[in-house]
Amino acid sequence: MPADPLPLLAFDAPSCPQPVPGAPRLTSAQGELLREITILDEYGERRCIHIPVERPLTVFIDKRELVTLMTLGASPELLVLGYLLNQRLIDQVAEVESITVDWDVGAAAVKTRGGIADIDKKTARRVVTTGCGQGTVFGDMMSQLGSVTLPVASQARIRQTTLHALLEQMRQRNSIHRKAGSVHGCALFCGAELLMFVEDVGRHNAIDTIAGWMGLHGVVGADKTFYTTGRLTSEMVMKSAQMGVPIIVSRNGVTAMGHGLAEQLGMSLFGRAANRHFLCYTGFERFDSEPEPQRAAVRVVSG
Repeated sequence: MPADPLPLLAFDAPSCPQPVPGAPRLTSAQGELLREITILDEYGERRCIHIPVERPLTVFIDKRELVTLMTLGASPELLVLGYLLNQRLIDQVAEVESITVDWDVGAAAVKTRGGIADIDKKTARRVVTTGCGQGTVFGDMMSQLGSVTLPVASQARIRQTTLHALLEQMRQRNSIHRKAGSVHGCALFCGAELLMFVEDVGRHNAIDTIAGWMGLHGVVGADKTFYTTGRLTSEMVMKSAQMGVPIIVSRNGVTAMGHGLAEQLGMSLFGRAANRHFLCYTGFERFDSEPEPQRAAVRVVSG
């Protein structure tokens, strides 16, 4: 039985600008996001709950099979577009003429305007990542560092009150994760204003979808903050940097490689961020701290 989709938008862009000139034509193929099933709990009682609907999406570029992504399918066209951008298979969205998604066959057909130069070379090396719902990237991620340019700390900052406001919005947001679990959420903020929110079975899919939305609408990342419920691995940090976003906030933790990469790129990483709590791992110079008063220590007297 399909779930009621109204309060459970896996893709939400409250402020949606117009597509850039030369933007590709996109279908609007959204599948069933939630499915109702019957479970047996620890009390021996049968209950109905919802679970996310994971499905494979095989991407073809000019009729050539590229990769199969496991996805919730909230906005598959933007997912594919962002995947191509973040994998550096295209440099700008105008290189793509159209993206057509057909869930009956589980395929996304990408038609480019002039083909992809050196596609064999670009896709020859595959790296298995720590990602869920994706797990493979093409090429050498570290070799792309030289092409990443981020704004200096004086031009891209975040205040502690803004961080608190951002986290409060995420805490209150109605989501698939709140109802069914098993998904990751990612969001793009300008200050405390939510620009876009998306959920998917893997955090990599979610950030790629945001990258696709940014590319389609010509949204720059220099003054933005990226939020994710997932851990900050090297690939998540690199993708955020490629999107031009210098500040990342995660509800989860940070890996050593993600930490080192962020330091090298001059990015700010906030992890274990929920409610009013957070840890700033790197990029202290981008953070306008407004420390809260320390709580008085509680003395325990044994009787």
